[in-house]
Amino acid sequence: MSDGHGRTPETPPGWSAEQPPPYSAPQASPWTAPGSPTQTPYGQPYEPQGEAPQPPPYGPPGPQPPYPQPGHPQSGHPQPGYPQPGYQQPGHQQPGYQQPGYQQPGYQQGGYQQPGYGYMPPPALRPGIIPLRPLGLGDILDGTIKLIRSNPKAVLGLSAVAALLGAVPLAVGQAVMLGSMGDILDDPQAASAGLDSFYGLVAQYGGMFASYAIQFVVVTVLTGVLTRILGRAVFGGNITAAEAWHLSKGRLPALFGVVGLMAAMMVVPLIVLALIVVALAMNVSSSEGVGLTIGVMGLFVLLFIPYYLFITTRFAFAAPAVVLEGRGPIDAMRRSWHLVTGDFWRVLGILLLTSLLVGLVSGVLSVPFSFGGTLIGMLGGGSPGSAVVAAVFIAAGATLSSMFAYPFQAGVSGLLYADRRMRGEAFDLVLQTAAIEQQRQGWVHASADDLWHPSNSARS
Repeated sequence: MSDGHGRTPETPPGWSAEQPPPYSAPQASPWTAPGSPTQTPYGQPYEPQGEAPQPPPYGPPGPQPPYPQPGHPQSGHPQPGYPQPGYQQPGHQQPGYQQPGYQQPGYQQGGYQQPGYGYMPPPALRPGIIPLRPLGLGDILDGTIKLIRSNPKAVLGLSAVAALLGAVPLAVGQAVMLGSMGDILDDPQAASAGLDSFYGLVAQYGGMFASYAIQFVVVTVLTGVLTRILGRAVFGGNITAAEAWHLSKGRLPALFGVVGLMAAMMVVPLIVLALIVVALAMNVSSSEGVGLTIGVMGLFVLLFIPYYLFITTRFAFAAPAVVLEGRGPIDAMRRSWHLVTGDFWRVLGILLLTSLLVGLVSGVLSVPFSFGGTLIGMLGGGSPGSAVVAAVFIAAGATLSSMFAYPFQAGVSGLLYADRRMRGEAFDLVLQTAAIEQQRQGWVHASADDLWHPSNSARS
């Protein structure tokens, strides 16, 4: 019997008697507990005889609205074997569908790299020539080259002046010696050949010692100035040679003190060796003395090489400590010893590799000029013109090679010093904080030089 709307009393509200339910009658849910009633096609509970009525598992009995039934994909009740939206079966990837709330390993979201397979941390700040984090060998060499390229007028200009001052006396002495050798080649029987040879040797060794004395002064000054330029270049700032000299000249006495102390450490063993050789020559016969002297000198060389490497490595950071931290000579050497402790072999290896690279490049730059000057001096017959041309060629080769060697060695030493402070004192945190502030201001303030003071270390 119809109620006037095409429904019978058994038809649930919202369903027509002429049409089947939208999704057909559902099957009994496999998740129904044993003993609980199932549902009829129209939602009426089915009560087995002999058992007490049980409440339906999903609500009170009665007519059900035409909502998705259990087992349908739009329902909230999962059915075995049917994947639900938002649910990913293990080992199965729905094509073109990204699970909500799930990021694949290495997936980039909003500029942030999610941890997982292929995860790479965000790059460190790099306002200047190096990244503000502990440095590797590549960072140190690359930063040294960037130091030269970022401020070539100050770095290469000052290096060229220092190299020329040290190369001129050596070039003059070698030119005089080559001229005397030319006279000997022209007339080996000449009476004055021996005297000319003596004068040539005196000129050569005199020029060599004069060159070393000048280099002692100019290289010490150059190291201080280049270290000051490097301290500013780490933050991306450039300063002129005049400004670098103004900031560094007050630290020159302490720099000379450091270089003098290190030179004394090298000379004292040589003095001891000379005294031993003299004592052996006075107390033994000539035949025995020659062999014993050679043996003593060979043993000294074997012992002096590791001693030299130890001293130069332990005090490699004394000059940066003097210029950037404002320390005195003894305090700077003590500071360098402390920074090298715990990483001696790495510092030694990088310094040796730097010396090897500098030696190779310097040789390539200087050999053509030295070879040309030698030929001109020997074949010129001792004439003043050939001596001058030979001296010019030799000085040009020495200047060109030293102009590259000085800033490269100073740059590696300064960046190694910064690396040791970042590794041992968390100094990179100080540098990063300053770099962020500089980025906000848009320029590098001169007060950035004060950040190198040891009081600013994060673990001071």
